[in-house]
Amino acid sequence: MVDMVESRGKEVTVADPRVRRMQRGDKYRLTAVGGLAALSLDALSSVAYGPEAIVLVLVVAGAGAVSWALPVAGVIALLLLVLVLSYRQVIAVHPDGGGSYAVAKRHLGRFPALLAAASLVVDYVLTVAVSLAAGAASLVSAFPALDGHLLTLTLIGLALLTVLNLIGVAESAKVLMAPAFLFIALMVAVIVTGLLRSAPVAVVGTDRAPFPILEAVGILLLLKAFAAGCSALTGVEAIANAVPSFRSPAVRRAQHTEVALGVLLGVLLLGLAWLIRRHEVVPRGGVTVLAQLAAAAFGTGWLYYLTNLVVTVVLVLAANTSFGGLPVLLSLLAKDRRLPSLFAMRSERPVYRYGVAALAVTAGSILVIVDADTHRLLPLYAIGVFIGFTISQTGLVRHWYRERGRGWVTRSALNGFGATLTCVAGVVLLAEKFHEGAWLLLIIVPALIMLFARTENYYRAVARTLRLGSVPPPLRLTPDSDPLVLVPVVAMSEVTVRALETALRMHGEIRAVAAEIERSKTEHLSALWQEWHPGIPLVVLPCPHRNLVATLTAYVRKETATGRPVTVLLAQVEPTHWRHRVFHNPRGPVLATALRVRTDAVVATMAIRVD
Repeated sequence: MVDMVESRGKEVTVADPRVRRMQRGDKYRLTAVGGLAALSLDALSSVAYGPEAIVLVLVVAGAGAVSWALPVAGVIALLLLVLVLSYRQVIAVHPDGGGSYAVAKRHLGRFPALLAAASLVVDYVLTVAVSLAAGAASLVSAFPALDGHLLTLTLIGLALLTVLNLIGVAESAKVLMAPAFLFIALMVAVIVTGLLRSAPVAVVGTDRAPFPILEAVGILLLLKAFAAGCSALTGVEAIANAVPSFRSPAVRRAQHTEVALGVLLGVLLLGLAWLIRRHEVVPRGGVTVLAQLAAAAFGTGWLYYLTNLVVTVVLVLAANTSFGGLPVLLSLLAKDRRLPSLFAMRSERPVYRYGVAALAVTAGSILVIVDADTHRLLPLYAIGVFIGFTISQTGLVRHWYRERGRGWVTRSALNGFGATLTCVAGVVLLAEKFHEGAWLLLIIVPALIMLFARTENYYRAVARTLRLGSVPPPLRLTPDSDPLVLVPVVAMSEVTVRALETALRMHGEIRAVAAEIERSKTEHLSALWQEWHPGIPLVVLPCPHRNLVATLTAYVRKETATGRPVTVLLAQVEPTHWRHRVFHNPRGPVLATALRVRTDAVVATMAIRVD
């Protein structure tokens, strides 16, 4: 990338390495392949539990009912197709990212936007918690000696992902690429090999048969299976939320990545459902449905163990999708003044470090609260993303209706069909999981909406107070009031000399002030001051409690109370090497903070560089 800048027709090398890194910022962004690895693992890894969720619902109608897994998966694949086409449109219309939040903000208004944002935040956080908990549980199943350390394993995984994403999402994509594509290759191998087998090579797990028929196969049961299987669609929106993380041209790369994700996820979902039907796979004790399919295809040799180990790794790494998407969403909320502004700050990489840190702390807290128990998290999982899906589709319907460009009827029909499907799935899932803990969403989502709204109201009040964006009134000049410049002095040194020289270049009366913390030192300073005689008075302040900050703050507050403009000039030593900072007294920043908080004075600081 460019490391040079033009200056009067000549190329000049930028000396500051941080500026050069910012110029090369695109280097730290994602390619289409890197985006597939970094942002798609959540969706792709869901085939480890999506088909199983369908089977667990259907089996209440007897073992024979699992044959309906393929038709249900077909409907889910159809919905996936609609979502992929829709999110390609979202990426094009909203290249700044944000997904359903950006769509709702532009086309549906304030409340739908806040609802979309709250639901996405919930889904992203739970994606991290569920993925890490499920991955740790899978690891413990393979290595029973780790039993009892489930929470520790999840927190270690969370810490590693946090560090990885603080370094930069492009670097994390490089790390994730190998396990992501190995997972895809193994899943394809399971499907192809399994379909070529006339019968399973091996059967693993303990037999749970017979399965009593507790419910007949009907519309309600199929809707439940559809809603449960739709957990495989979580993460489809992550690419649209993180468009700014892609290299230029970001829109085209993100669209290609979205299509690749849709094709891969659809093939894996339908292929595994076909295998379930072909081999009549039903739940067995001690193993997952995916493990049964791997044993049916490969037997119980090294490929079987490799498949299960890679599934474990990918489930853990699937949490990286949230680290790519949520910080971007939080930055958009911060730019809209619905979260504190620090969430919009980016580092050199560029990385939204505050968003990454907030996600890590929140997910870690949830894991501690539920003791890394996946089953306590699942009732809340996936419902939030269906809210986002529905809002996004509805917003695009309104967008096409307003634009009425070429093909708007077809696009509106496509998005309207998708909104209907996702709304039905979300309602069914909420009703099905309500008593298992999904009711908490009726508290969490409104609480987040209230947080966003209150933050926005606060920023609006501040904007009104500061008259941001409006033409200010004429400047008020007070020529009769003589400004006062105060220079705190601790000892006679080069720091004092430079501070007073700087003060002399300022307008107004100048005073040097010192607090009498130790009488002998203050008398010595006064003697040197009289001998030096700089023409600036030294005011010695009594300090009975030996508190420099409180003494100077009280004196400044007394001067500002008269209505006189007061400026406090603070000089502090700044070592060239960061490791030397610990050797210098930090009272300068402490005093500056106290003066800003407790007085109306203008606080100016100057640095004295030392090697």
